[in-house]
Amino acid sequence: MIIEINKLIKFNLSKNFIKLILKRILKETAKKIPKVKNIASFSVVFTNEKTIQAINKKYRKINKATDVLSFSDPAEIIICWSQLTKQAKEFKHTQIEELKILLVHSVLHILGHDHRFEKEKNKMDKLANQILRVI
Repeated sequence: MIIEINKLIKFNLSKNFIKLILKRILKETAKKIPKVKNIASFSVVFTNEKTIQAINKKYRKINKATDVLSFSDPAEIIICWSQLTKQAKEFKHTQIEELKILLVHSVLHILGHDHRFEKEKNKMDKLANQILRVI
């Protein structure tokens, strides 16, 4: 599997470290959802609030910044680093813990999980927590 990391903004984590985290997430996710192995490549983009707001407006018709967006074809995750940092402080996580949470959440979305309804949300949350416990 090809993993591409694009840092459009500056922050202290290396691309190799982020790639390592994503590989661990994908390995654990594949144990629970075998179709992960069918995805040939993953792209993760780190950007600012202005850019993620524009993407959110274009694809979701929501004109505000968000923490993360995910797209399944091709498998792409877009993370707003400033939102990640704010959430890490708000939830008393490290930035790395928050990154893991956002990546797991996004991978599950790419694999077809959703949280629009309570039953789906509970299933997705349970799966995310199982993966986060072991990475």
